[in-house]
Amino acid sequence: MRAILEGTATETGQQFFAALVQNLAKALGTHGAWVTEYFFETRRLRALAFWMDGRWIGNYEVDIAGTPCERVIDTAKLVHFPDRILEIYPHDEELKEAGAVSYMGMPLQDIDGGILGHMAVIDRRPIPEEPRVHAIFQIFAARAAAELQRTRVEAAVREREEKVGRLLSSAMDAIIELDDRLQITRANPAAEKTFLCQADEMINRGFSRFVNREDLARLQTLIAELDERPEGQQSRWIPGGLTARRADGRTFPAEATVSRFELHRRKFTTLILRNIHDRVEAEEKIQSLTAETELLREELHALHQEGALLGESPAFLLVLQDIAQVAKTDATVLITGETGTGKELVARAIHEASARRERPLVTVNCAAIPATLIESELFGHEAGAFTGATKRREGRFALADRGTIFLDEIGDLPVDLQAKLLRVLQEGEFDPIGSASTRKVNVRVLAATNRDLPKFVSEGKFREDLFYRLNVFPLRLPSLRERGDDVVRLASVFAQRFAAKMRRTIMPLNPDEARQLKNYGWPGNVRELQNVIERAVITAADGRLNLTRALFEPMAQSPRADLPGEPAPRAIHTAKELEELERRNLLRALEATKWKVSGEHGAAKLLGINASTLSSRMRVLRIQKPIVH
Repeated sequence: MRAILEGTATETGQQFFAALVQNLAKALGTHGAWVTEYFFETRRLRALAFWMDGRWIGNYEVDIAGTPCERVIDTAKLVHFPDRILEIYPHDEELKEAGAVSYMGMPLQDIDGGILGHMAVIDRRPIPEEPRVHAIFQIFAARAAAELQRTRVEAAVREREEKVGRLLSSAMDAIIELDDRLQITRANPAAEKTFLCQADEMINRGFSRFVNREDLARLQTLIAELDERPEGQQSRWIPGGLTARRADGRTFPAEATVSRFELHRRKFTTLILRNIHDRVEAEEKIQSLTAETELLREELHALHQEGALLGESPAFLLVLQDIAQVAKTDATVLITGETGTGKELVARAIHEASARRERPLVTVNCAAIPATLIESELFGHEAGAFTGATKRREGRFALADRGTIFLDEIGDLPVDLQAKLLRVLQEGEFDPIGSASTRKVNVRVLAATNRDLPKFVSEGKFREDLFYRLNVFPLRLPSLRERGDDVVRLASVFAQRFAAKMRRTIMPLNPDEARQLKNYGWPGNVRELQNVIERAVITAADGRLNLTRALFEPMAQSPRADLPGEPAPRAIHTAKELEELERRNLLRALEATKWKVSGEHGAAKLLGINASTLSSRMRVLRIQKPIVH
């Protein structure tokens, strides 16, 4: 599993499939491995990547009739012939030519159970029936299906962008996009006609050229007001419209809408100058297509995120086994664990290995949304449902229909909303705010928390019936402290990843560095490890990670904002403060080494000082090993 994970962790698209089959054949010790795409109409398979006898087989396509692949496609299950494959398929000439003895294949399926393709291996020796091999094979077949899905999402994004472009081009009203300096970044053909100016002459020009001074100031005020509104409510009609100016200097009155959106941490403004009779229909089409495009972009970005589930410790392998088992079902999963253990990554892995993987995984952080907005966020609202609700808005459960919703920090969900969530779990229905009709949805729910929910139940902070509905399949993630050598494996992967981004060369971890990592307590788990390794790469010298500084040196003081252009002065500490800093640093080293002072694994070695010096400073600072009763 480690070889396959590491061999495919950084690859996508065609390179992923090539790396998958090559590493799959190597890991399982088979003579051949391949991943295919299935064509239903012709009942043929076309290889996306085919590795056989140490070389690539190009342009491979086969009719599945009378082959073991046919059984994989028709049964939609894992098919394993451990030996004597030619006795079962005596007329398969390709098996004869390959001298095949054994075969194992797994279908790649879409959300409706349709076959996308398959992944298979063959060997000239028997392939024994081992549950562990089957589990690994199923996990990577699901990963291959997810990659095939990702490429289709990528194509869908391109299609949506083309549709948005065609819609903008065909709109009868002028549509102009502005950046945060109110310079034009996009204009449709109708805007060219409206302002008598070619788009390439408008791009990168200030909008002040096309509107009078008073209206420009009013537009800036409206934009500032929109920025104070919550996401989803950042649009409005411009009262009284605008007085626009054409390229020839002539002015004309225009009714207009203004809306704000953020892309790649940059704010943009969209102006639509239009005939009022056509306003509603065109605006809804544009917003619908734009929202769908952004949803696909978010899903594609999530699929590209680095942070595969890596690890070989017994505790973590049990998690992978649980993921493989529960992913195939629609059961509700409650993921628990300390902060930074990777709860969202596990939720995404469950979704990508499930039959719902072609539909969205919608993520909601219950702790990050104000209590006054979370009901609207989850269930949506109708226009006019409350002050500021100028438009109808779909909630997260509606967006997740036929897919999966991940409710992170579920322990922070307000008590008055817990009954409504329970209704969705039990009945699959909810009422948007201000709606007279009930909405039915088919959503799989994954939830996560680092809270003690049973304690919350006993204190009345969490409904007992909701807890039992969520706790159908509890999945506890081990802390990094419980994962043994996984901390070293993860650190190595993170180090190489950050080094590649920073275009640096980092040497592999040596035994002292590995011991340093394993002796540390990691209260922030994998997230903290990732941050520490990034700091260690940044401060590396001569290709060697600076772990001591990354782990134990306090963060630098932030620059003073009140003196622009001046370097930030270093913080000056009193003698008492310096003594307290030293005391805390020594305590961290002692706790990391379990209060061992001297020796190869002692705190003195970690701190880079003599054991006698450390003992002396402990006496001065009155540091004593705590007594365990």
